[in-house]
Amino acid sequence: MKALAFLAALAFPLAAAAADGSAEAGAAVFRKCTACHNAEEPVNKVGPHLVGIVGRPAASLADYATYSEAMKAAAAGGLVWDEATLAAYLAGPKKMIPKTRMAFSGLKSEADIAAVIAYLKAVAR
Repeated sequence: MKALAFLAALAFPLAAAAADGSAEAGAAVFRKCTACHNAEEPVNKVGPHLVGIVGRPAASLADYATYSEAMKAAAAGGLVWDEATLAAYLAGPKKMIPKTRMAFSGLKSEADIAAVIAYLKAVAR
């Protein structure tokens, strides 16, 4: 849990930038994610859907049964997907949660991370 809090604190500048992210740009960046995730409809793919992800506790979708043990442990530790934790995760999923099943290595650009978060927030409305 301390490691998650530390990583979230490191991501604070990214989370602050998320407020300035463009949902339109985020939709374009999110195309990289669509093979595994759906953000516009609550339909799971290889990964869980991301409808309403901002503010949702990790590993909390009852209809997604294949969360990794690492993600379940992070959830048990109190991980909630807010802007800071999403920013940290999007920057390096396996850095934040070692042994997660997510194969994507992460987004390198702070602007892309901010835009994806803006997009995820926009489609949840």
